[in-house]
Amino acid sequence: MTISITRDDFLADRQGRTFADVTTSSAQTFDAALAFFNDDDRQRRMEESEVHHDRAPLAGVVRELESVPAINRFLGRIHPRRSQRFRQAIGVLIRIIMERRGWQKTGKKGSLGVRNTVAAGRPRHNTGGLAFWFIRAERYKHPQRKLFASTRQRCRALAAAQPNSSRHKTSRKPKSGSKQSASK
Repeated sequence: MTISITRDDFLADRQGRTFADVTTSSAQTFDAALAFFNDDDRQRRMEESEVHHDRAPLAGVVRELESVPAINRFLGRIHPRRSQRFRQAIGVLIRIIMERRGWQKTGKKGSLGVRNTVAAGRPRHNTGGLAFWFIRAERYKHPQRKLFASTRQRCRALAAAQPNSSRHKTSRKPKSGSKQSASK
């Protein structure tokens, strides 16, 4: 079920209309973003990012998004405010898609990268993490989809399922030359 978002759909959204400047001042770049996100495989990967990888939907497609030439060029320019507004508009676009696919915001953000120190006259990008231009992204939950248990949750369940007597005991062979092996 592909959700197709047009410029009019975006501007009709309560939050989307606050980014009208992004849709006009960087129209070609915004059109590239719309075309990018109006793809069933990408929307599926955004959902799988939440379900299978316990990451924000943007994490499932961010590297591919950043490799779109028009988007990479735009984010690489030295216009921090315009770049920030564009990245925020991407977040709104993702929210619209996820909500139309039945997901709800959690109010939490997931990390995508580690921002470099600000140097005058240089674009603001990341020095580490999954993304080069995006720092964090909104997390979502689906009322009818159960997420896979985390490693921590699975460890706790495994420990709880083991009998108390075997949890803390270890069977170690005494080292040769130790007091225990000498007394035998």
